[in-house]
Amino acid sequence: MADRREFFRSLACPVREEAPKETAILRPPYAGDLSLFQSRCPTCETHACATACEEEIIVIRADRTPTLNLTEKGCIFCEACAEACEAGVLNLSDGPERVNAFFRIDPKACLAHHDTICFACKEPCIDDAILFNGLYNPVIDEERCTGCGFCMSRCPTQAIDYRVLG
Repeated sequence: MADRREFFRSLACPVREEAPKETAILRPPYAGDLSLFQSRCPTCETHACATACEEEIIVIRADRTPTLNLTEKGCIFCEACAEACEAGVLNLSDGPERVNAFFRIDPKACLAHHDTICFACKEPCIDDAILFNGLYNPVIDEERCTGCGFCMSRCPTQAIDYRVLG
């Protein structure tokens, strides 16, 4: 599977103008007040949110705050991170069941936008948020998208990136 993915990436490389950049930090879901990450997480001794994450996508940054790594997997909203959070930053009653980002497809790098049939992003989308205009031209419906990141991790050309909310 990795060889196939590399093949498709090589096809898109001449099309992509620049590599995707992390514009801001992706935080775990269930966060009501994003400022709590900076005030409470650095003093957390256990970082239980990362340990409890079933998908192992929560990683602790150098500033001792959690971020999501969606390069290989996505968030299944299992609630384990919020249940384990001792600092009260992640809370099932406060935060929405969504990641603090909107995902988007770069038409310059997307295989489908170049008339190649590819549903790699649509198939794993648990929210049915990726819509196609015919066989080509996929778009992400921001109303449906919860930012789980499965589309991003499955795209063979890395044509999906995100814009952080707030």
